[in-house]
Amino acid sequence: QVQLVESGGGLVQAGGSLRLSCAASGGTFSRYGMGWFRQAPGKEREFVAGISWSGGFTYYADSVKGRFTISRDNAKNTVYLRMNSLKPEDTAVYYCAADVAGRVRTDQALYDYWGQGTQVTVSS
Repeated sequence: QVQLVESGGGLVQAGGSLRLSCAASGGTFSRYGMGWFRQAPGKEREFVAGISWSGGFTYYADSVKGRFTISRDNAKNTVYLRMNSLKPEDTAVYYCAADVAGRVRTDQALYDYWGQGTQVTVSS
C-alpha cells in the first residue's frame, strides 16, 4: 500500500514563499506520475501541478504558472512544490497524489493514492 505524507505547509504573508514536500513509501515511487491539488474552503478540489515519472514533463494550472514549480527526487521518494509570490487566493489544503501509470493527470479521479493534505494560509 502506497502512503503519501505531505509537509511544509504553514502561514505566510502575501508575496512570500513556501516549499511543500510529499514523501512516498510502500510503492515504486520512481514509476508514478505525481500531482499536487488544492482545496479552498467552500470550493472543490482543483489541480495545481503535475510531473511525470521521470520528471521530464510538468504541467501547471494557469492560476499558478510562473509562480509554482513542481519537482521530484526519485532517490528520496519525494515530490516538491515550490510556491513563490503567494497570494491570499492560494490559501487551501494542498494534497499530493500518485498515478501508477506514470503520467501527468489533471483529473483527480485518475489518481490512485492520496495524502492527507497540508494547510497553506496566505495572509494579506
